Amino acid sequence: MRALSSMGFALFGAALVAISYGLARFAFGLFVPSISAELSLTSYLVGIIGALPFISFVLSTLVAPLAADRLGARNLAILSGSFGVGGLALISQSADALTLGMGVFICGICTGLMMPALTAAMQALVSRAMHGRVSSIMNAGTSIGIIVAVPTVVFLSDAWRLTYTIFAALTAVGVVAAWYFIPSVSRVIPANAAPPPPITRSQWSRLIRLTIFAFAMGFVSAPYWLFAPDLAVTLGALSPGHTGWLWFAVGVAGLGGAVISDLADRNNPPITQALMLMMLSSSLVLLAASPGQLALAMFSSMVFGLAYMSLTGLYLMTGIRLLPGRLSMGPVLPFMACALGQAVGSPVTGVLVDRLGYADAFAIFSVVGILVAVLSPLYPGHIDYLTEEEEPQPTEAEDTGLQAAYDHQLLDENGDPIEPVAEDAETLS
Repeated sequence: MRALSSMGFALFGAALVAISYGLARFAFGLFVPSISAELSLTSYLVGIIGALPFISFVLSTLVAPLAADRLGARNLAILSGSFGVGGLALISQSADALTLGMGVFICGICTGLMMPALTAAMQALVSRAMHGRVSSIMNAGTSIGIIVAVPTVVFLSDAWRLTYTIFAALTAVGVVAAWYFIPSVSRVIPANAAPPPPITRSQWSRLIRLTIFAFAMGFVSAPYWLFAPDLAVTLGALSPGHTGWLWFAVGVAGLGGAVISDLADRNNPPITQALMLMMLSSSLVLLAASPGQLALAMFSSMVFGLAYMSLTGLYLMTGIRLLPGRLSMGPVLPFMACALGQAVGSPVTGVLVDRLGYADAFAIFSVVGILVAVLSPLYPGHIDYLTEEEEPQPTEAEDTGLQAAYDHQLLDENGDPIEPVAEDAETLS
């Protein structure tokens, strides 16, 4: 293994996230028009297949913390990448909906195992003060993966089988890199280290609220990830190759999500949650209103990418700050909730598209997003880590200068400042 600096590990983790999230999970929506045309898939069937990777993501995430402890960070990352290679290869050879569904399901397992593996490695390699920022940079890797997938759609829009073969080869390179750079241990803990403190009622309340908001965001974002390219082709008469520029806009704007989520976590998370969820909701309506105008469609994708990546980064960092010392739970639960929301939203979108059409289906999801954004004052803000027994104490104005030095000098058993004895002062003089 080769040691990495904190920033080096963040960039390497972003590359693995680009493979497991960008290529193995979210790139599927880019190829829905070509795949559905060749395999004769209905919108409802596409919605069901699109939900499978989110379901497998949740299932694999449930066992990932135990697997990280048993296998270690390196072996878990290698296992995750191996699932990615197998799933992408199976998609490239799909002959019907069944084999296609199996492939995307296996890709979801890759996605679910990768972030816990990277989190376990982060505990061993990165100081705790940098966990939030490193996690935010790694989360931006999804945008990088989407950007990497764009040229294949622009130039190989109908050659989706060849494209997924290339994706499988890139994932295999990631597996080799994971063996070289990621430590075999899951975390480094002193033998006499105390276990993390029990989760308080206040923390549980905030964690539940965070999970609900993450689920709602995943539900509202589901139609865009799965059906945005198909909408542009069906309603806007854009060529499948042009839809790649939509994902390029999503990826480029999504890179800004790492910065916004970091700033939001340090300032006002509820306001940022409301603003970004309103932006995400507006992107759905904007695309449905002008699918035939490439410039407006790309602007919609930029709004969506910035909002989605900012929200996922914000949820990730809130989970880390909410449960310090419990990285296998704090950041994992909101990601699971987001995936569940997408798993529920995908088939619902398919049903609405079949019955009402793309425009009305996207409008309904936009309304849901706006209603959830109105409830953003309930989003957990800054964490004070007070236990149930501890109550916030009123703070007095702090003294400065000589008065502060006098107030904080050594105290006797009665709590009074220790004064120099007169005899000692005379002796010293």
